[in-house]
Amino acid sequence: MRIYYSLLFIGIVFFSNANAQESDSVIIKKIYNEALTQSPVYENLRFLSKEIGHRLSGSTGAAAAVEYTRQLMISYDFDTVYLQPVMVPHWVRGGKEAARIVHSSTLGHFEMNCTALGNSLGTGPDGLLGEVIEVQELADVEQLGREKVEGKIIFFNRPMDNTLINTFGAYGGAYDQRGHGHRVAAEYGARGVVIRSLASCIDHFPHAGTISYKPGMETVPAIAISTADAEVLSKELKNDPHLKFFFETNCEMLGETLSYNVIGQLNGSDQNADYIAVGGHLDSWDMGEGAHDDGSGCMQSIDVLRLFKALNIKPKNNIRAVMWMNEENGLRGGRKYAEIARNEKENHLAAIESDRGGFVPTGFTFQTEEEQIWNRIREWEQLFKPYNLYHFKQGGGGVDISPMKDDGPLLIGLMVDPQRYFTLHHSDADVFEAVDKRELELGAASMTALIYLIDKYGIK
Repeated sequence: MRIYYSLLFIGIVFFSNANAQESDSVIIKKIYNEALTQSPVYENLRFLSKEIGHRLSGSTGAAAAVEYTRQLMISYDFDTVYLQPVMVPHWVRGGKEAARIVHSSTLGHFEMNCTALGNSLGTGPDGLLGEVIEVQELADVEQLGREKVEGKIIFFNRPMDNTLINTFGAYGGAYDQRGHGHRVAAEYGARGVVIRSLASCIDHFPHAGTISYKPGMETVPAIAISTADAEVLSKELKNDPHLKFFFETNCEMLGETLSYNVIGQLNGSDQNADYIAVGGHLDSWDMGEGAHDDGSGCMQSIDVLRLFKALNIKPKNNIRAVMWMNEENGLRGGRKYAEIARNEKENHLAAIESDRGGFVPTGFTFQTEEEQIWNRIREWEQLFKPYNLYHFKQGGGGVDISPMKDDGPLLIGLMVDPQRYFTLHHSDADVFEAVDKRELELGAASMTALIYLIDKYGIK
């Protein structure tokens, strides 16, 4: 008899779990159906990209994007829509930039496609002329020493590793020369820095990105040139080690200015409701239209809340769509959001970021090692297989949500097929036309489905 009741209990538990899975699969199917047939996410991205355009922190474009996303969330009748003030750096590119090889024995004067790196000093109208030293690693500069580096222009020419299938890993492996090369070069007396664009292809687009200065740090102007031009410069340096290079930039830092995170919320039904945040960064580089980086993530995140309302899914927890400001050259928005959440004692179960482009989703990365959480994630994996989401692995959640790490939420990143991202990233090629409507919709649906499960079951 005891065996009978044990088997009966196991059968009831199995039947209950099976029914729950079936119910969840029905809801998730409705989410995808709604997203793929009724979602305005693509048109919303078109407006952000085409009518507003690039949105560097402190710019009129960023201010217009703040108001657009605020009004958009109000139009969807979210329970709460508000602005969260944040002071951001105001860096401007200034006048026309120029870069060229000077008096090459084979090419003569050879113009190159360039862009000043974000937060960099400008050279001013006189520009900067000097001999070039090509290096691959930051350590190469240190090994050369001040005697050989002083007065020269340092050319960092290490390409992304295209043998890596995960292009984000390749980007991370090449990032140090852009992020920190200027600091090392200045320390050894260089006059300026030229960076090979961090791109996974050979093209003529210079790819922007930020550098950072600390108080008291020696500074030098820094630019990126296209990968095609980097190949030319490297070849010419082999022919003439004393080759001269000129570049002119007129960028400058104007100080700080007031901007905003934009937040929309659906209120949870539980009396002591926690929070689940989903978002992207509203700012973009002043090149292209910021469609993939990160207009896509912003519009997808707003659509998560719209999908909940359209399907009449009543969340237990408070669900927020957050448009973070200033990810590209300061991370002020992400830090301010985490600071206020901490001060207000808002307990976040999870925070999800979409900042890998609006490409076809493949799964999620989870920044946790807790076995109890992974057991829950494994229970959910099978629900996503009909939608070709198989990537449920450990990894970073995203830059904007990283300041929340020590406060306890599960940090999650939407994972997409990464193969094309770094052909567009931070360049004039990142425009609305490069985004596929269906892929964008699938990303919004995937995040909605995961948030539905987190809200219903928790994370442990």
